[in-house]
Amino acid sequence: MPRTLQPGQTSRLLVVDPAAGTAEVVLESATVLVEAPNWSPDGRWLVVNADGLLWRLPADARGVDETALVPVPMGDVPEINNDHVVAPDQGSVFVSGRDGHLYEVPWDGVETGGAARRVTRPHPEGRAHKNYLHGVSPDGATLSVVVGALPDPVADPGSEEARARWRTNVALVSVADGTATDVTADGHPDDGAEFSPDGRWLWFNSERASGGVAGHAQLFRVGVDGEGLVQVTDDEFVDWFPHVSPDGSTLLWLAYPAGTLGHPEDHDVVLRTLPLGADGLPTPGERPRDVLRLLGGQGTVNVPCWAPDSTRFACVDYPRG
Repeated sequence: MPRTLQPGQTSRLLVVDPAAGTAEVVLESATVLVEAPNWSPDGRWLVVNADGLLWRLPADARGVDETALVPVPMGDVPEINNDHVVAPDQGSVFVSGRDGHLYEVPWDGVETGGAARRVTRPHPEGRAHKNYLHGVSPDGATLSVVVGALPDPVADPGSEEARARWRTNVALVSVADGTATDVTADGHPDDGAEFSPDGRWLWFNSERASGGVAGHAQLFRVGVDGEGLVQVTDDEFVDWFPHVSPDGSTLLWLAYPAGTLGHPEDHDVVLRTLPLGADGLPTPGERPRDVLRLLGGQGTVNVPCWAPDSTRFACVDYPRG
């Protein structure tokens, strides 16, 4: 079931200028819980999910409510979660269904262009297999995906024992035929895998450096071939959802308080940034900058959220009255 607002809570879609330190309210609703904004490649639209559906509204809107949301028709695609990414050529939008599959929905920014198509192949039996979308390559040919699955088939994938063995890893999925290629394949919880602007690297969060202590995710970068792994953050926070600006100059991510398990909603979190150098890694000597503190977490910046010109990003918070 889609998330809903708690009594006295609102969802606010914000546009943030990290250089100026300002945040403008695009949309505020006391009835509809919006999540995970994308910015369309042409800069005209913000795309969000709410109530299991996909919606758009003008990126230059300010101070509107839920009546400004316009549905993006998805045909017979099942209810979606908050993982969606607009194709670089703005010819389609990719979404994650709650059935664990990925779908391509034709979309030019305004109208649909045809029937939606399932991208991923049938799930393997007995492994509780799920695909979670986080990025698309610059050429639009490959999706960066977090695959959740049991390492081996079992008779009862829903049992407590089976759920304890469920793992998440980074994979690449071909848009053309759904072929999946593992980038990581181990017991470390990984998530949030997103392409660098040049398509050579994947950024993701992982607990692989936590020494077995749950709830201490940090940020990493790895080549699309699985080589050249680098740990990028090493701090007391629980770091999730890395997003590199389209011009490659800035890394943005969501930081939870120490000890937070997973990426829950309704936590006191902070959005942080770091300058990146010519090698695509943080500039030596630079320290993270806290850009915005808010009540959020899940739904705030799950997917690519930078404006095409790299000067602003979109996010969602969930204040309580």
